[in-house]
Amino acid sequence: MIILQCTPHRFSALLAATVLSTLFFPGPYHVHAQFTLPSSFINPLIGTTGPEPGQSGGMVPSVAPPFGSCKWVVQNQQNWVSRTSFNFTDDYKVYGFIGSRQPAIWMGESAWAGVVPGSGDKIKTGWDERGMNRVKGSEEFGVGFYGVELEQEKGKIKVEMSATSRVGHFRFTFTDTEQPYIFVPVTRQSTLFHTPNIFNHSYFPTGTVEITESGGQNRSLEICGSNDELQDQLLAPTSIAENAKNFKGFICARFSAHSSYGITSGNTTEENAVSGSGRELGAFVRFKATPHASTVVDVRIGTSLISTDQARWNIDNEVPEGDEVEATRKKTEAKWAEKIGRFEIDTDDEEGKAVFLTAVSRATQFPYEVHDPTSGGVSRYYSAYDNAIHEGDSYNGYSIWDTYRAAWSFQLLFAPERIPGMVRSMLHDFKEGGWLPMWKNIVETNIMVSTHSDSLLAEAIRKGFLSAFTDGELTTMWEAVWKDASIPPVNDENTVYSDRQEGVDFEARAGLTTYMNKSMGWVAVDVHSESVSRTLDYAYDDHVLSILSSLLPNHITATTNTNVNLTQFLDTRARRNAWIVWNNSTGFVQARFRNGSFDPDTAAGFTEGSRGVYSLSQGLVWGDSIHDLVERRGGISGFVDSLDDYFNGPEVDFRNEPAHHTPYLYALASPAHARSTQSLVRELAKANFNNTPQGLSGNDDCGQTSSWYIFSAMGFYSVDPASGEYVLGSPFFSKMTVHIPKSLVHGNEDPHGAYNSKTDSYVLQISAKGAEKKWHVEDVRVNGVSKKDTMRIQHEDIIWGGVIEFDMTD
Repeated sequence: MIILQCTPHRFSALLAATVLSTLFFPGPYHVHAQFTLPSSFINPLIGTTGPEPGQSGGMVPSVAPPFGSCKWVVQNQQNWVSRTSFNFTDDYKVYGFIGSRQPAIWMGESAWAGVVPGSGDKIKTGWDERGMNRVKGSEEFGVGFYGVELEQEKGKIKVEMSATSRVGHFRFTFTDTEQPYIFVPVTRQSTLFHTPNIFNHSYFPTGTVEITESGGQNRSLEICGSNDELQDQLLAPTSIAENAKNFKGFICARFSAHSSYGITSGNTTEENAVSGSGRELGAFVRFKATPHASTVVDVRIGTSLISTDQARWNIDNEVPEGDEVEATRKKTEAKWAEKIGRFEIDTDDEEGKAVFLTAVSRATQFPYEVHDPTSGGVSRYYSAYDNAIHEGDSYNGYSIWDTYRAAWSFQLLFAPERIPGMVRSMLHDFKEGGWLPMWKNIVETNIMVSTHSDSLLAEAIRKGFLSAFTDGELTTMWEAVWKDASIPPVNDENTVYSDRQEGVDFEARAGLTTYMNKSMGWVAVDVHSESVSRTLDYAYDDHVLSILSSLLPNHITATTNTNVNLTQFLDTRARRNAWIVWNNSTGFVQARFRNGSFDPDTAAGFTEGSRGVYSLSQGLVWGDSIHDLVERRGGISGFVDSLDDYFNGPEVDFRNEPAHHTPYLYALASPAHARSTQSLVRELAKANFNNTPQGLSGNDDCGQTSSWYIFSAMGFYSVDPASGEYVLGSPFFSKMTVHIPKSLVHGNEDPHGAYNSKTDSYVLQISAKGAEKKWHVEDVRVNGVSKKDTMRIQHEDIIWGGVIEFDMTD
């Protein structure tokens, strides 16, 4: 039916088998009384390579717990904007191991940590010279462990790596090597990216390093240091740019043994030196080699954005003295079992099962923790917005333009314990910087468009998290979202806000001045970039704020000094402005100039999409607006024809998020045409996902693409996430048992008798016999009630578990 422009370069079955035969994936690993980690069905290599950055999946095979602060990765390339620290090939070399805070391929690195084993009389500090070959078949990839054997000129080095949220834990075994050592790079020559395509490779972050030696039989040693690398510093809004210049990260590495040590600066080494500062800085530790025996070294590397003392404390707290790598692995895999093990899949489609369970691991990585716990039980975090340390939780890596569509919905269901902290983190950003985050990567970066934090907050409240927050927090929440909706950014009428524009302040809703103008209502293409996308996104965000205003207590929204009914005002503005960029003569949305005329360039004004996909925008299809779109396309028949033209034409590009909801529009507009949704969802899943390193088209974008797959495989997807409604599609597996965690949201209700005390979860059974080969749905029942006539369900239909039964047909 469809030829997709974005169909990825897929491995053949034979090639996939050849690639994966050189890797080892462990079998089931029982780590939790309630849940089991199905390790043999988790492939961290999915989406780790591709023909170019925009088609690589943007993923790395990282080791860390869910939402971990620092993700440890085997490194085969230097990383900067458009390059991750790992990109899979058949013959890559290992250049060391990096504790990375780079959240996505199009974002920069921040205050990384690193460790590089080696041997010989010279410490290999240069990138090219420290590359090591892998022993074929020795690699083991997992979410809580990575292992490899590395070849040396003489002998081998076995590396075993695990990690907690803030501590990387290594065991290095040197066998038959001469003069084994470990190099700890602290700063490096790095890269800054300027638009449109300029890479400045002469960026030299600075840092400090200090070595301290302890006495005793084990002769342990500690290397501590700091690093001020912040590759996205160029994008910091001008009002906080000076504060952001003070950013730095801290590490402390503890070694179980040593014989000597020193400091490196560039390619020079200084034996027995104990401190240093500057750029291209590092330290090294040497070990005694015993002939015909192995030298084993345990290394624990603590990280923090607060201080070296905090990094030390994090080691003691997360990987205390005496813990082996196996113990760290067990703790981390137990945390993954609690997430991934909630899904039990009965199917003969092992590839689809692996894609699904790996997707769950991807959807629970971001945003990631940047706060540190303390002995008093209160978290602390450093804010680059005001260069100060605060109490509370803080998270980073908010790819909100992407994740508001499905990843946040997934986390609301399966990581409810994280939601209050993640919401408070956004409120902290507002209090410290003046605005809610758009794309926060240590600092706000102004990447992408619109203020979809509004959607995250509205969806959290709609789905029951109101009681998690105090009146003061809810007041701050409303103040923040109302500012988004009513206060234009600084110099709004004179700033283009092009992609990655440098030297500007917080972008927020750029063009809000004209959007709010009652005689206009659109973002003008001759003033601002991406004007059509902005107009439609602002309309959607007005819609979600209409929902939020109706759910918050009256005394909270009454703090807004206005005499209008806020719910009605926001709903009316959303409905009006969404259609104001619709050109009735063409049947598509189109950019408009300030004077009101349409831009003859029909390709102008869009963000990662075209007029075809944005004419199906979420800003046009929420609530009963879908009926307006249907009428403008000539009724159901005309609308369906237009969808067919879109999916068979050149404009559909499923690599980018604006297209993610579009397959569900057939069923949303008319249940009679739900089979087109069902066919499309299954075809898109097959074309864009597989169990190989090239198994993600586009980029995962902090879990959004994976979340599309998860929800679609379960049989439903939220076109309008803040509404709490899901559109039914076509489940991928014959049977799935889902354990939805009980939380403050669910209280003590158990309307379907689906509560499982062993897992403290509500059990949702999804039955779709033969779904692997039968793609269409004859009927669907939710707890015995048919939904065939609506093809929609509500959040409340699933949060207390129960049964969804799909009758599948071919």
